[in-house]
Amino acid sequence: MKLVRGVIWFSACWVAVLMAGCAANPGATSGSGGRAEIMTESDETDGRRRARIRLELAANYFQQGQTNVALDELKQALAADPTFADAHNLRGLVYMRLNDSALAEDSFRRALALNPRDGGVLHNYGWLLCQQNRYSESVALFGRAIAMPQYGGQAKTLMTQGICQLSAGQVAEGERSLSQSYELDAGNPITAYHLSRALFQRGDLPRAQFYIRRVNNSDLARAETLWLGIKVERSLGNREAMLQLADQLKKRYGASREAAAYDKGAFNE
Repeated sequence: MKLVRGVIWFSACWVAVLMAGCAANPGATSGSGGRAEIMTESDETDGRRRARIRLELAANYFQQGQTNVALDELKQALAADPTFADAHNLRGLVYMRLNDSALAEDSFRRALALNPRDGGVLHNYGWLLCQQNRYSESVALFGRAIAMPQYGGQAKTLMTQGICQLSAGQVAEGERSLSQSYELDAGNPITAYHLSRALFQRGDLPRAQFYIRRVNNSDLARAETLWLGIKVERSLGNREAMLQLADQLKKRYGASREAAAYDKGAFNE
């Protein structure tokens, strides 16, 4: 599985950061363009009510890392209402976590068959295909989600699309997607990190410095971001700034591979 290195430093919140529509509000159904419509008691069939309760339980278990328990609740939700698109979507996320790509893809396909305009499902399915190196299919799904005026996850989808494009070697396209994502959500450190990394690799040092400094000057700095900052400041000839970042790296992440690379002077890693 080919991924841009550096994503994993947010692994603890990876699903929340890169996934969309993961049943955060399982009592809602997705309407045109992905806008959530609140389902009231009078709208629900008995089967949908039972399925919704099971989905709420599954979502909580999934967020707590109890994947097998979440899957069991989803099986019961879909037994109660096989047409519940949100349950198929979360089932896809569960199987992604279990590294079962075939069942994850089957789940997302079922969800889209029930609601073709669900931007969250399009996003999640696109990310699954990206991890399989099916980049053109992935970007097509991201594009469909982004194009929906009422979809609320454009920034996240543009970020994920940019990461996939960089993985595919489409540097200019990836940089453009990440820049658009940053314009919509300047507070996302993953976007800033990958955008800075892309700019650094093509030699746009001042702009790379701008984005990575914003991350490293916050409490979201990690070994990867500090290491990128060190390389950017070194390339710009800013020795004092480089040493300050190196001091943070060694104090906070002394056992990291980035700290080891710094000690070896391996600045091309």
